[in-house]
Amino acid sequence: MSEADDNVDWRQLREFADVDLVQSYVLSWRVESDTLVVDIDVFLTPDHPFYEKPRPAERVCIRPAIIEFPLCDSISAEGVSGEEVSDIAKKIAHGPIRSLRRLSSGHYELGGEFGTVLIDAERPILRLKGP
Repeated sequence: MSEADDNVDWRQLREFADVDLVQSYVLSWRVESDTLVVDIDVFLTPDHPFYEKPRPAERVCIRPAIIEFPLCDSISAEGVSGEEVSDIAKKIAHGPIRSLRRLSSGHYELGGEFGTVLIDAERPILRLKGP
């Protein structure tokens, strides 16, 4: 493992180009097959291809999305216990995101008002939900 693999902030991951995770909000956590799915409202910057000018009542461009962590082997969260990944995911709270970091290849840390969640999985994928 090289130094470049350690402690990479989400801003350096191509999957999160033109979004602002610290302006985004986790709505729920679940497991589908072997993938951890984090439902979020994601903040899109004006450079994002799906950015739309906010309506008069809105101040920013927020869109429903999911962050998928494929081949999720394990997760751990402060104050949450369980045997299965799916059981743990159901118990994690929601709230604003403060950080997402790749600690090393296959190891991620997602932090926010919900605490710190450690995830062992493949590289995350951000998908916007359709209308």
